[in-house]
Amino acid sequence: MASPLRFDGRVVLVTGAGGGLGRAYALAFAERGASVVVNDLGGDFMGVGKGSLAADKVVEEIRRKGGRAVANYDSVDAGEKVVKTALDAFGRIDVVINNAGILRDRSFGRISDEDWDIIQRVHLRGSFLVTRAAWDHMKKQKFGRIIMTSSASGIYGNFGQANYCAAKLGLLGLSNCLAVEGEKSNIHCNTIAPTAGSRLTQNILPDDLLEALKPDYVAPLVLWLCHESCEENGGLFEVGAGWIGKSRWERTLGAIVRQRTQPMTPEAVKANWTKICDFDNATKPQRIQDSIDGIIEALNKIDSDGGVSANHTSNVTSTATSGFAGAIGHKLPPFSSSYTELDTIMYALGVGASLKEPKDLKFIYEGSSDFSCLPTFGVILAQKSIMGGGLAEIPGLSVNLAKVLHGEQYLELYKPLPRAGKLKCEAIVADVLDKGSSLIILMDVCSYSGEELICYNQFSIFVVGAGGFGGKRTSDKAKVAVAIPNRPPDAVLTDTTSLSQAALYRLSGDWNPLHIDPDFANLAGFDKPILHGLCTFGFSARHVLQQFADNDVSRFKAIKVRFAKPVYPGQTLQTEMWKEGNRIHFQTKEAISALRVRNMLNTHINSLGKNLALSLYVYNDANSMLALILLVSCLDFRHPYLEVIQGQGFEGVGGRMIIVDWSPQL
Repeated sequence: MASPLRFDGRVVLVTGAGGGLGRAYALAFAERGASVVVNDLGGDFMGVGKGSLAADKVVEEIRRKGGRAVANYDSVDAGEKVVKTALDAFGRIDVVINNAGILRDRSFGRISDEDWDIIQRVHLRGSFLVTRAAWDHMKKQKFGRIIMTSSASGIYGNFGQANYCAAKLGLLGLSNCLAVEGEKSNIHCNTIAPTAGSRLTQNILPDDLLEALKPDYVAPLVLWLCHESCEENGGLFEVGAGWIGKSRWERTLGAIVRQRTQPMTPEAVKANWTKICDFDNATKPQRIQDSIDGIIEALNKIDSDGGVSANHTSNVTSTATSGFAGAIGHKLPPFSSSYTELDTIMYALGVGASLKEPKDLKFIYEGSSDFSCLPTFGVILAQKSIMGGGLAEIPGLSVNLAKVLHGEQYLELYKPLPRAGKLKCEAIVADVLDKGSSLIILMDVCSYSGEELICYNQFSIFVVGAGGFGGKRTSDKAKVAVAIPNRPPDAVLTDTTSLSQAALYRLSGDWNPLHIDPDFANLAGFDKPILHGLCTFGFSARHVLQQFADNDVSRFKAIKVRFAKPVYPGQTLQTEMWKEGNRIHFQTKEAISALRVRNMLNTHINSLGKNLALSLYVYNDANSMLALILLVSCLDFRHPYLEVIQGQGFEGVGGRMIIVDWSPQL
């Protein structure tokens, strides 16, 4: 039998613990060794009145059984006072159960301002204030468990409870955010939607149903979610009568209704409605990044179709394009900047040059006889010329800098960059494109040494949410990428980025906190800070230069890239390259190590089932590209974690040998 889950040394705060669910939680935690703060204002189920009796009775019940508990009689409006009781009595706070709640049920048309406000104040604002008061203490001790109490009414809606439903679903949103922000500090936040007898339901449900829905049948879930051994975070659980189920979001594959021959109109939406609402093969997004990835994938599909028709939502001709007449051709103020050999060396280190590769010495040692500046350093000063707020000053455009993404980059050199010098950069808006949900600004930047043109950059800047104005989708001014050949690469190079790669690269001038600040990265939807796209750009160009030009910078002409997916510091980059004449095609992606695959297999081996026969191998082929070979015992073997990428089978011991690619779902 498994050892009992104990809470010795933990301090648990339960709001609304004078009866019902809160009382059941307080008693259960105390019975298993926790020190408990029993918070209860002492009012009725509508939030009227106050008193100490309810909390005192629960404290006395705990103490009578040998447990440790203190009472708190403050409203959850006073979150700091509630938490202070825990700190004063027990010196810490480990667990917060946001359980306090009241009802003011009215049909929507009869809800008063007071009925609305008090429900939000107790349920949503109260949970926020109490949790905020405990948050920093949990972060400092690197431990915290938080429970938000939602409701089936909030998840699904219920007649006569618009105020209550809004607050309860708001708590789910708050919980989801705290799960993301707190994860790195070992603070887990989960949400429950209980169905149980309580002060809120004692006058609604019959006695026999109240007995079947005892709070005691909810408390075990809460205790498990709050135990230090529980890794659940960001979950939503419906619970009652001894049954527990986990809920999640589900999203249809949807439909793209903007196509070359079909403008985006209400009629187009109607025509695709069945597909939009078809939950067959639905996806199950868990994080905001999953949602964003779906939108980006749709944008890529639209882009690959070539042009699409203007986004007219009525029969009125759009004149929005004319509003950008002042933007196209707009020049940003000239920008001049000097750089030294130290700057070029810092950049080279930032994009992975190191003493591990002897030929890199020419980029990181100024005393080298052929010391050179890496060609891609040409983006650094050019980028600085447009990062000073000039985008927000473009006439005719309203650019929200928080919605700006770097989509593509082109760099052309007319001569090798000097090892040190001063460049004057002139930036101009070459064109403005409408990609439907996004606007694209093509920004041309020419960099001069004196009167001599040294290099030219084109930045493709996506402004998310600013498209759909009826503008053109393509431009003859855009530098277009060429598709990679449909054959195995001629060469593959790998480089492992360091955990400090982004911290090192940002010293070249890109100070975006997305690449260094975990909190900022979490707010942007990432688990942790991501590597600069232009850092990966530098790694890729360095690989091409090393493989096909023997690091001779004079042989570098131009480079064009599209940024597709984020890279995290510490990951290994794999650049696949194809040579066709004087042009080198390449793509760079994360290389999954054999060790990482083994770890994933160890994690998921039980879920693969008993159809695995004999052996599982991991190997690297001639191009160092990772592959997996499974020997399977049945010819029709399929598994959702695996995606067959080579259709033909090879006869092997015990069944067919299938080459598969490890799915990103893992």
